[in-house]
Amino acid sequence: MQDLFFYLSKIFWALASPDHFLLLLVLLGLLLAWAGRRCGLWLSTFSMGFLLFAAIYPVGNFLLSPLENYFAHVEPPDQVAGVIVLGGAEEATLSAVHRQPHMNSAAERVMVIPELMQRYPDVPVVITGGSSSIIDQTYRGADVVEQWLESLGLGSRLIVERESRNTFENAIYSADKVDPSAGQWLLVTSAFHMPRSVAVFRKQGWDVVPYAVDYRISGDRLSVQFWRNMRDLTTAVREWIGIIAYYLTDKTDQLLPDRKPER
Repeated sequence: MQDLFFYLSKIFWALASPDHFLLLLVLLGLLLAWAGRRCGLWLSTFSMGFLLFAAIYPVGNFLLSPLENYFAHVEPPDQVAGVIVLGGAEEATLSAVHRQPHMNSAAERVMVIPELMQRYPDVPVVITGGSSSIIDQTYRGADVVEQWLESLGLGSRLIVERESRNTFENAIYSADKVDPSAGQWLLVTSAFHMPRSVAVFRKQGWDVVPYAVDYRISGDRLSVQFWRNMRDLTTAVREWIGIIAYYLTDKTDQLLPDRKPER
């Protein structure tokens, strides 16, 4: 069932991603217009107009803001049972091809690990992340982080979970490596991804404390950066779809988790 969910989610997102979806609408509109259908002209005009609008206006900010600000940014607790860092910051294929660690725009997930190791010198640090590729599962994200930390002399404390392909599997496969009931675990992931991650881990019996990194919203009301605006819009749409899909498939108990759960 997990495999079915994984493959269906990848196929759905290939069509629903805003950049792909808008391009398909433009092409469909042009085809309908070529066939003499008046609606085709309206459809292609609307799609191209929205692309132009997104090129100069950061639409994604409005969708990302409630996610990034959902949990207040606070100092982590003095004591935790361990640290869990969700994968997704690694470029596993590039790292394997060029034989050196490569990170993407979510690199803060990994950059914070040495600081947290220093803050918590006696607790395990779990990096969880395999491959999200639907075709080739050869290269695993957690391996990249392990390689980087070993180059810094910090690999001995790392617990590597390299089989998970999504957030739900992060939670269940990490539980095979450490004891979720050992106490509070510091959960590290991107700020926009934190609400869904907390909901998933709590559903699986983890007592997690959110530690958000990789903030995307800068507060700009006007940003003539098409690539960045589309990236943020795509990220926001994907995350909101993920929140809804996880709730509907019983991977979470709530669309958005309680900010302060009962203990």
